[in-house]
Amino acid sequence: MAERLTTQQVAEQLGVKVETVYAYASRGQLSSERAPGGKGSTFDAREVAELAARGRRAPLRPPGQASAGEPPAAGRSAADPWTTAAWPGGPVTVRTGLTLIENGRLHYRGRDAVQLAAEHGFEAAVAWLWGLGTDAPVSLRVPPATAEALTRAAAALPAGIRLPDRLRISATVAAALDPLRFDLREQTVLAAGAALIAGMVEALPRTAPDPGPDATLAARLWSRLATAAPTPEALACLDRALVLLLDHELAVSTVAARVAASARAHPYAVVSAGLGATDGPLHGAASPLAHRMLAEVLADGAVPVVSDYLRTGRAIPGLGHRLYPDGDPRAVALLDAVARLDGGAAVVRAVAEVEAAAGPAGRPALRANIDLALAAMALAAGLPAEAGEVVFAVARTPGWLAHAVEEYREEPLRMRARASYTGPRPQQS
Repeated sequence: MAERLTTQQVAEQLGVKVETVYAYASRGQLSSERAPGGKGSTFDAREVAELAARGRRAPLRPPGQASAGEPPAAGRSAADPWTTAAWPGGPVTVRTGLTLIENGRLHYRGRDAVQLAAEHGFEAAVAWLWGLGTDAPVSLRVPPATAEALTRAAAALPAGIRLPDRLRISATVAAALDPLRFDLREQTVLAAGAALIAGMVEALPRTAPDPGPDATLAARLWSRLATAAPTPEALACLDRALVLLLDHELAVSTVAARVAASARAHPYAVVSAGLGATDGPLHGAASPLAHRMLAEVLADGAVPVVSDYLRTGRAIPGLGHRLYPDGDPRAVALLDAVARLDGGAAVVRAVAEVEAAAGPAGRPALRANIDLALAAMALAAGLPAEAGEVVFAVARTPGWLAHAVEEYREEPLRMRARASYTGPRPQQS
């Protein structure tokens, strides 16, 4: 086992103050772990030795702090306390063992996400992301008393409330019902999270036959989105979508969730933060826009629809992803499943026509991303336009919880950004 040093030992070895040690950790120059018993932190002795060696070659200083002979950063004086190591702010490196995006592929804990989705259902994939393996899928069940309260709360809402809004309300209600929500131990967080995921689905109005208490989460979610029982192919398609959306490294909603966890918000509040970030049209709510566009393509053809988007200066929803310049592997895998549905082949052809129509002459066409693939699934399966947004939020919740568990191990409040002030300077008296 690698040698661990206390914060005081690190400070003595580096010849700095304890506050400076925390500043190094917040910027990713040192990795820290909570000490046994939850008091203080420990550090890898090898990392400390490497940092000390670098310090002998060049002075260590926080971003924005000038070295001897250098002028201070623009707009700040040399005595500005925000530019000293006494403030553990500055750029934060988020170390995570959950998700890797590399060479155009997505991996959960070192395992290809597309392969995982082909071989396992959502419950087993959640277990894998939570570090439990796939042999014992996580039980996603909500306690009866909580389920009853969520059902009553959902029934009290006005008609016409959007399904994504119901998810946000359900997280708040579930939090109020859990007196142990501030217990941030990993086992307690994940147990609460499993119940919350099931509770979010339970809070949606049932629109199709009840699949029964032993059904998978995908089957229960289907009964809240569709109006008829699913075919085996349709249920497998929804389950695959859930696995493919389980996590996506530091997407904006995940950053929001980790910021909340950094402030030691309880897991329900962490999920609420993530849900809030998905409400924007550039993230979780992108799928309904793609659904509308794809429905128009099925009715009128790709060329006139894409032409109208370009003529009016609107971005074509569901195309391209900066992390996957050669195509989103999640979309490829999900569209493959959509093509097996009744009527799915026509929808997948419409997606291909949009890709071709949107490609500039002489340049490779933009490829469908997961938002357009979700829209294609909803259209082929007869689900409402907001189905993709709901699937996204439910699927990503286990990922936010996994990131929260990681963030709870870090120094609290480390994810503090600093502003570059552009307003008027204070008047000098």
